[in-house]
Amino acid sequence: MSIVVSDDWWKNLFDEIYLLTDARSVCDDQLTRQEVDFLDQTLDWSKSDPILDLCGGQGRHALALARRGFTNVTVLDYSPYLIKLGQERAQQERLNTTFIQGDARATGLPNQSFQYILIMASSFGYFKDEAENIKILHESFRLLKPRGTLLLDLPNREYILKKFTPESIHRVNEDISVKRMRELGDDIIYSRELVISQQHGCIRDNAYCTRLYSPEKITRIMTDVGFADISCQLDFMCRDGKGDFGCMTNRMVVLAQKRS
Repeated sequence: MSIVVSDDWWKNLFDEIYLLTDARSVCDDQLTRQEVDFLDQTLDWSKSDPILDLCGGQGRHALALARRGFTNVTVLDYSPYLIKLGQERAQQERLNTTFIQGDARATGLPNQSFQYILIMASSFGYFKDEAENIKILHESFRLLKPRGTLLLDLPNREYILKKFTPESIHRVNEDISVKRMRELGDDIIYSRELVISQQHGCIRDNAYCTRLYSPEKITRIMTDVGFADISCQLDFMCRDGKGDFGCMTNRMVVLAQKRS
């Protein structure tokens, strides 16, 4: 494996440059509307239900829900930059959304605080050590109320393996382009990202990884954690033929319930 990824790569990647390199997904208002439409149609929730947008970044889903009248939405993310950005947007729009900087494996939030937990936009599976990913599921289980629901939005493993491309390039604007080189490990995608400015040269050279899960594997893991009524839906927000969006090109939604 020529791409070397540090264990804590995720601590420093999610900043203003990330919002440029991934703007086609995480700053796409139309895509966010479509994703939130799906949530609204799929989840049997009320606008007063306590909802946690876990690993929620700048809160694009949480803020969209608040605009639709949801009154009890919390965002937790590790990135201070994204949390501050979300707080500022919520204040500007006078939206009652709570933003918390923290670690999804150990949030420090009280037991049974939420009826719904969302982990959107392929934000799960960042740890090379699988035990660390599973800690997030245990924490989600702890935070859910009885009969609460967890929704996981994951890369579609079968699609990625079938369509795997070792290299992609896209232009962000007239000045900046992004080149990504990828290698497949044991159900892990290792990526190296070069962000090139025509004016300033290379402004980022980072490596990161994302774990891939089959429906069978994620169901087995979540069952072991204690979840029940687990279902998987493939081809979520499929953008096949519209460009290489990496793990956001075709995704899988997993729903699971905490029975007691």
